[in-house]
Amino acid sequence: MSKPLILVSNDDGITSKGIRVLVEVMKELGDVVVVAPDSPQSGMGHAITIGNTLRLSEEEIFTDVVAYKSSGTPVDCVKLAKHYVLKDRQPDLVVSGINHGSNTSISVLYSGTMSAAIEGAIEGIPSIGFSLCDYSSKADFSHVKEYVRQISRQVLENGIPKGVALNVNFPPKRNEAIKGIKICRQARAKWQEDFEERYDPNGRKYFWMAGNFVNFDKGEDNDEWAIANNYVSVVPCQFDMTAHHAISQINNDWNWEDLKANL
Repeated sequence: MSKPLILVSNDDGITSKGIRVLVEVMKELGDVVVVAPDSPQSGMGHAITIGNTLRLSEEEIFTDVVAYKSSGTPVDCVKLAKHYVLKDRQPDLVVSGINHGSNTSISVLYSGTMSAAIEGAIEGIPSIGFSLCDYSSKADFSHVKEYVRQISRQVLENGIPKGVALNVNFPPKRNEAIKGIKICRQARAKWQEDFEERYDPNGRKYFWMAGNFVNFDKGEDNDEWAIANNYVSVVPCQFDMTAHHAISQINNDWNWEDLKANL
């Protein structure tokens, strides 16, 4: 019986510690191909390269694994993998990460890690984005390997709904062991940004974005609560951003006759 074909990507770049850990775990589950950015691409969201050239080169960076680095975004990497690197071979699983830093709550919209996974879901491939809530380049991933293995195995064996990608976040290494896994929702939270006005050595003004994360959610069924209480959070995400609940309300509340009269 042939092994599952697993595509690995990320947004921290092909040399990050997180992707090395992810590749080593995936090698236990199937045949692995890596296509990842040649440099950090955090915060790129679902950006794609349109007006610039895309570079792609094979790299001997992982033992017994075919790997490519790309000048593009995480989404570019998944597209290049599907349409060029793998050609007629359809992956059984797309995994992205392991990201250095949290992708809980609203961060899922900005995350290159999750956008690579969402791109896999758009292509009809079961996909998972993994993130560790530790921003250090030397973060300790030892406590999450078995969870990565088991969650990926569950997806390979049991599947997930079409058009869905799992957003998996791990708490940082603590003195106590992880308590378990929570299948939960995205917390209602946001970043409150502040832009610092600065000047370069030539006296030209520039801005540096800063800010604080504010959690408005008091529930115990969301990803922020899970991480704070030392659980792994698993949030099913979809690329269909239609606010289905709002369609009937807008149809009923808007005065369409007045709108037509003013056109």
